[in-house]
Amino acid sequence: MADKSTQQQQQQEQATKITVSVEFSGGMELLMKDKTQKLQVELAAVEESPKEQPTVRDLIRYIRDNVVAEKKELFSKNDTVCPGILVIVNEVDWEVEDGADTRLETGDSVLFISTLHGG
Repeated sequence: MADKSTQQQQQQEQATKITVSVEFSGGMELLMKDKTQKLQVELAAVEESPKEQPTVRDLIRYIRDNVVAEKKELFSKNDTVCPGILVIVNEVDWEVEDGADTRLETGDSVLFISTLHGG
């Protein structure tokens, strides 16, 4: 029987990265570093376990911690996006899927659109 550290090492060896295309629109890009509109994000994944595939929630955390330049609270709260931000995964509203728990795979595209505008 393998000990716990050996099992953890095997899991880390099986871990791979997935690459997701991300786009910001409707003013969301103004919150991002370099006012970026498009980027590629790599997230950790475990090949052998679909239940361990990264989710949109993981992507939101990554963007909040690594891409949002300032005013992070305008992008996300409690590991989900703020009200007024639409999330489109592969051209489908995430509400039709599993919301923040929607699983991501390499090649997926995620679009964040702000519906809030000043006037």
